[in-house]
Amino acid sequence: GHTTGPSLNNDKLYKFAYSTEVYVDQVKASLQKSAGYRISSGVDVNLLWRNPENDDDQLIKITIRDVQVENVNERPAAKNIFKGKSAEKIIGKDYLKALQRPIVLELVRGKVKTFYSYQNEPGFTQNIKRGLASLFQLQLHSGAVREVDISGKCNTTYHVRQDQVTKVKALDSCELENQGFTSHNQILDVSTKATSATIYVLEDSFIKSIKAEENYVFLLNFRRKTGAKIVSKQRLELKSVQAGPGLIAGKQVAGVIKTLDPSYVAVPLVAEPVKSECKKCPSLSEHWQTIREHMYPEKLSKAEAARSFLSFIQNIRKATKEEILQVIRSENNELLPQVVDAVTSAQTPASLEAMLEFLDFKDASTSILQERFLYACGFASHPNEMLLKSLTAKFKGDITNEEIRETLVIVMGALIRKLCEREGCKLPAVVEAKRLILNRLEKAKKDDNVRMYLLALKNALLPEAIPLLLKYAESEEGPISNLAATALQRYDPSLLTKEVKKTMNRIYHQNHKVHEKTVRTTAAAIILNSNPSYMEVKNILLSIGELPLEMNKYMLSMIQDILHFEMPSSKTVRQVLKDMRAHNYDRFSKMGSSSAYSGYITRGPDVSSTYSFDILYSGSGILRRSNLNIHVFDRSAELHVSQVVIEAQGLESIIAATPDEGEENLDSFAGMSAILFDVQLRPVTFFEGYGDLMSKMFSATGDPINVVRGLILLTDYSQEIQLQSGPRASTEFLGGLAIDISGGMEFSLWYRESKTNVKNRVAVFTVGNIEVDSFFVKTGIETTLEVETTLDFISTVQFSQYPFLVCMQMDKVESPFRRYVTKYESLRSGRKYTARRGKAELLAGNEYPLHQENSNMCRKVFGAKSDSSSNWF
Repeated sequence: GHTTGPSLNNDKLYKFAYSTEVYVDQVKASLQKSAGYRISSGVDVNLLWRNPENDDDQLIKITIRDVQVENVNERPAAKNIFKGKSAEKIIGKDYLKALQRPIVLELVRGKVKTFYSYQNEPGFTQNIKRGLASLFQLQLHSGAVREVDISGKCNTTYHVRQDQVTKVKALDSCELENQGFTSHNQILDVSTKATSATIYVLEDSFIKSIKAEENYVFLLNFRRKTGAKIVSKQRLELKSVQAGPGLIAGKQVAGVIKTLDPSYVAVPLVAEPVKSECKKCPSLSEHWQTIREHMYPEKLSKAEAARSFLSFIQNIRKATKEEILQVIRSENNELLPQVVDAVTSAQTPASLEAMLEFLDFKDASTSILQERFLYACGFASHPNEMLLKSLTAKFKGDITNEEIRETLVIVMGALIRKLCEREGCKLPAVVEAKRLILNRLEKAKKDDNVRMYLLALKNALLPEAIPLLLKYAESEEGPISNLAATALQRYDPSLLTKEVKKTMNRIYHQNHKVHEKTVRTTAAAIILNSNPSYMEVKNILLSIGELPLEMNKYMLSMIQDILHFEMPSSKTVRQVLKDMRAHNYDRFSKMGSSSAYSGYITRGPDVSSTYSFDILYSGSGILRRSNLNIHVFDRSAELHVSQVVIEAQGLESIIAATPDEGEENLDSFAGMSAILFDVQLRPVTFFEGYGDLMSKMFSATGDPINVVRGLILLTDYSQEIQLQSGPRASTEFLGGLAIDISGGMEFSLWYRESKTNVKNRVAVFTVGNIEVDSFFVKTGIETTLEVETTLDFISTVQFSQYPFLVCMQMDKVESPFRRYVTKYESLRSGRKYTARRGKAELLAGNEYPLHQENSNMCRKVFGAKSDSSSNWF
């Protein structure tokens, strides 16, 4: 009779040859050199029962026999781990027995309605059978359908041409319980692509052959050359049809199954999660002992520190709270901050509980550890609601150290933003934290408190905070108004309303009151960066010439940078410059030493990185603000890697100079503020007040102050994949950064010279691990990248004359860059095959070309220096 699914003949035994192969390798590599394995066997299929009322409803029995496990590629005997080993030796006697126990499928119109197997069968062998059973599911008419097989419930499309059926499964649509996570920022994340296709050839209304192939590709977004693939193939081929056992009589399926073997049970066709236990794995404290020497503070700019940090995180993720506390409590003060970085970055419930139990926020003596814990929370790659809830509870409790209290609320701001970007804005903990920050800011009286909540908003970037920030930017004094303006500058221009633009124009043009230069220039930057109108640009250009000395030069430099770097507003600026009133010699020949300049650090096929460096002086030649930004972006995402701002004010009294308009009453102050990976850190003060300045100046060694030192988890990607042939694959990409940023300011009244130096020393280590696990055999690939580099920013100012001489230097030292790929196959007995290839190179150092004017000035500064220090004798 006619069926809509494959149909078996009565009393026949269909004998098939079956093989399943797994390959792992780099994305572009040919499969001939890949690591992997092949499991091959015979498969016997016969019809047990056909429903008397519906010949489309049949029970078939499938038995695997003569199992062999071997290499997927030809290998010399010495490199062949399977050589001379029987399937029983490799798989294990009991597992092989389980694998060869038959299964029964109820097929209704070609779809698997029920999968019968034995209750207490090991998950690994059961999944291999599920992979085979799923192959027998097909339909004989074209169309799209949602169906369940080993991969879960997936969108599947069938194309039928005569005796050939092609089945395409959309793997990204499969509903399967998946434990895993991805990185917070797209640039630091991993792209995946998955495909699955099966081709059936039919003969005499049953299967003649099946070929199935499934591919997974993983690529690091910031370097797409680094990646890996898994290819899984299945093949089933009919070898012969023989006389076979007769049908079992019966009306109901249940009765037939009972007659066949009462211990059969209906089992889901969807794969069950399985994980092989690790034998001989070191405990957490044993592992820590092997890496601890690389974690000393002075070694934190080395790739080995980042590598050790990542391997430590992997082990912490498997550890209990007690094991974690044992390591923490046994360590000394020099290494504890690095342990705290790693434990917090692990982001498991056990690691968070361990940290909260260990840290006592009432104890001021452990404030360094508290700060490292908080920053690691701020950099969390996939924070959850529990983390924010715990921090909010701590903030409401007793905190002895005021700086820790400030850092805590700043980090809460960063977590609010990360959770909101992942559709978590309505979570109770997020709603509560937002309300807490906004309410306390409105009630805050002391400047320090206002500053703390504004810094939290600078991280949270809540659209509902914009009106509050506008109020502080326009109506408050100096540092507070400046902070509110820089917070607005971090918002996406699409969120900045007409009201924001109006306020920024009022601040820049000082319509209501006199503002400091730092606030006015930030307001101008916001206007020019958020799709400015013709009139807004024209008014800014017309103001140049009427501004305080150095601000004229700064604004001019900003406009020239927009044109030179082809920024979005450059078209409008060019239109305005056609008007001679805006564009004339008088305006464009203003003297001064302030400047703004942007350029590329790298331009690559995957990501590019840019730097922007601007520096603003007071009319008397003393630094007001230097601001260095580094951004990385690809076609659709951007990451603010770092910002280092050094600000100074009220220093005119030292050299008996006159302060600029609106800046007569400012206290002496110098400090530094940093953003790292989109997270605003707590600002650091060099000195505050005239007395503090004088004592620091006479005792100044020019030694750099450490601003940021620590370990940060950047890329954090982990996914479990169920292959349709049965095994499970795990993919994990981790990228760690060991960082050491220090900044210093030297001042010489004798030579009338000041020098600021910011040293960024970083080491990055990235590792991608892909492993396919069939319990008795594992195969995998590990790919690693490491680079160490130092970026120096030095600005030297000589203020013995006007315009004073300023020389800015931005240097990158030569950097070692190493990459390795390791492929392996291993058996449960411990036999292992490994192949490793690597490449190490030195990336040349270079000095970044800032603008021509700067180069001319550096010649003068260093020329003058060699004259003045000539030999007296």
